[in-house]
Amino acid sequence: MMEAFLASVQKNIKSEGEEVKSAILPLLKLIALALPGLILAHPKVQLVPKATFKLLSKLVFALFMPCLIFTQLGPSISLKNIVRWWFIPVNVIISTAIGCILGCLVAFICRPPREFVRFTIIMTAFGNTGNIPLAVVASVCHSSDAPFGPDCYGNGVAYVSFSQWVSVILVYTLVYHMMKPPLEQYEIVDEEIEIELVPADLSKPLLVEAEFPGIEEKETEHSKTPFIPSLFNSVSGISQTNFPDLEAIEEGREEGGESSSKSIRCLAERRVARKIRVVAEQTPIHHILQPPTVASFLAIVIGVIPALRHMVYGAHAPLEVITDSLGTMADATVPSVMLILGGMLGEGPNESKLGIRTTIGIIVARLLVLPVIGIGVVYLADKWNFLIAGDRLYQFVLLLQYTTPSAILLGVIASLRGYAVKEASALLFWQHVCAVLSLSIYIIVYFKLLFSYI
Repeated sequence: MMEAFLASVQKNIKSEGEEVKSAILPLLKLIALALPGLILAHPKVQLVPKATFKLLSKLVFALFMPCLIFTQLGPSISLKNIVRWWFIPVNVIISTAIGCILGCLVAFICRPPREFVRFTIIMTAFGNTGNIPLAVVASVCHSSDAPFGPDCYGNGVAYVSFSQWVSVILVYTLVYHMMKPPLEQYEIVDEEIEIELVPADLSKPLLVEAEFPGIEEKETEHSKTPFIPSLFNSVSGISQTNFPDLEAIEEGREEGGESSSKSIRCLAERRVARKIRVVAEQTPIHHILQPPTVASFLAIVIGVIPALRHMVYGAHAPLEVITDSLGTMADATVPSVMLILGGMLGEGPNESKLGIRTTIGIIVARLLVLPVIGIGVVYLADKWNFLIAGDRLYQFVLLLQYTTPSAILLGVIASLRGYAVKEASALLFWQHVCAVLSLSIYIIVYFKLLFSYI
């Protein structure tokens, strides 16, 4: 009896040790990949100049990552899988909504400077759904005895790629307008959006180039201005110089001028509609169509059409040579991403006016509190049969969406809008440093939950 008990305990200890090993090794691999970039880009060493890292980031953005998404998402996607994977984009929206609530709590408790309240909410709410999840999944699934099965790599990349487009749309619509510069920094001359910009030093950190190379080429005349407040700087949208006041309208009614009043209201409504149209035109929705997103759309289209799928993907596909070539280039994605991340950390943090208390508050909410809430959300979703039954990798990717630091793309939007650029750079630096520890802890926790309880 005692021998059986000891054998059971020994078996449990061994299985727990294997789970911890399976969870911690991928993180150690990622750290080992990032370490050379950190050393090479460190100001005291600087063996590789910043321009080289920018060039590498352009290759990742325009070539390596699109190849990875195209070669891994296409074979896994189908109309049936799109229906089965519906909770992946929904989970991104849920995690963002919970993050917004946490961001409001951080702003209420930590009391950041007034101009950084929106920034605090945004940096808490929007996590990295691209580079880091892809790197983690690729590292976890790299070995032949991957804990999530032989199809771990392809399915994992497909799950992560399927969630990216939701985040990108949210960032270039909602976040773009939430990150508008404070109105106090500008002088509005008149209603025709004539504004004078207060000069600011908007140096481009490596983190900006790492996520969106050539951001300076995307700037428009309104990107660094509080566009919506200047457009709707009158409550009614009616210029007093062009339209009579309310007293004149009332007098017109008394004198039988009912038709005149209706025409003025019609003009006012048209003016508001025109302003809404101008706002829609100035929203950079076209930035969504970047190489990684285009690769996702192409992979989905080809994957759901059987005739195209058999031509592009598979062992005997007519275009197998092209797909294999793209797959070879895709293998460079994870090492390059981690080298760039190491180079970004090697630059060190920028100066920030956000305040230590608010910085710590955002890091705690984003990297410690939100993952705990995410465990509850995924657990309830599994209990309510929203998830694919028995697919632990699917659940792991969902949990990972709550665990990553703030999206580097937020630093891009900050640079594009000219708002909190240094603060975004400093906060992203400290979040990624702390994420090394938090990711290690939570991945171990996720492995124990997925292989023991969920």
